[in-house]
Amino acid sequence: MRVAYAGTPEFARVALQAILDAGFTVPLVLTQPDRPAGRGMKLQPSAVKQLALEHGIPVAQPRSLRLDGKYPEDAAAARETLQAARADVMVVAAYGLILPRWVLELPPRGCLNIHGSLLPRWRGAAPIQRAVEAGDAQSGITIMQMDEGLDTGDMLLVHALDLAPDESSATLHDRLAALGAASIVQALRELDRLPRVPQPAEGVCYAHKIEKAEGAIDWSQPAALIERRVRAFDPFPGMSFNLDGQAVKLWRAALRPELSGPPGMVLRADAQELVVACGEDALALLELQRPGGKRVPVRVFQQQLALGAGRSLAG
Repeated sequence: MRVAYAGTPEFARVALQAILDAGFTVPLVLTQPDRPAGRGMKLQPSAVKQLALEHGIPVAQPRSLRLDGKYPEDAAAARETLQAARADVMVVAAYGLILPRWVLELPPRGCLNIHGSLLPRWRGAAPIQRAVEAGDAQSGITIMQMDEGLDTGDMLLVHALDLAPDESSATLHDRLAALGAASIVQALRELDRLPRVPQPAEGVCYAHKIEKAEGAIDWSQPAALIERRVRAFDPFPGMSFNLDGQAVKLWRAALRPELSGPPGMVLRADAQELVVACGEDALALLELQRPGGKRVPVRVFQQQLALGAGRSLAG
């Protein structure tokens, strides 16, 4: 089976590596154009492009696949390249471009998507982060036969996993990347035997893209919600609060339901923990990061700043 592949970040790289390790022929990889990154803001290839080049796989990087869109010449060139690849099926994972109908209909076996959610829970751009933020007990991988809707296609395989109490988006990402890689290899091997199951109409949620502004801590919110967001927005954008005009990031926290006070008030401050009152209950700040610094435990943070009880913190 000839498998064209469309993906961009590390999540997609893991699955591409598994497809190659399983012995499938990958005649073409589609990925996002190189982006500026790092201190020098030099153009950097995506994780998927780097892997493809290591294996000598041709790479296409169209800015759009819409023949009637802003970059019709990119789309037309991509169509010629895809047609020449003669792929039986296309696998898509966190690609970042919408696939128009002509792409979906080009491979004889259609396009399969590796989605990081138990569909129809968390359709959309950020299923991993929204699952952690919502406090879901489970997440998983759905291998979906793509259609023109937003993650609305029939399900071919569903594999679930339980979320740990301290699960962050970073840890869940890695676990789901590995599960997605194993799932897509299974789906490709069993494609002729897998039933296509329509998604249920109930339980649909939309996982909105994570915005940087969501990282600002609002101490008037319940401590449980803030703690989940700390884990959900790790590594991006991180949760932060204002301290003397500087944005301090909070990377790890724990609930202290036995304590309460005016939201934003420091209730306890010592070498072990820094406890701040929230709209409901309180939160112990355990790992923090000053601008330009590294993540440090609260003990080190307190050695540097020595915050005292009774201080009020801004969001």
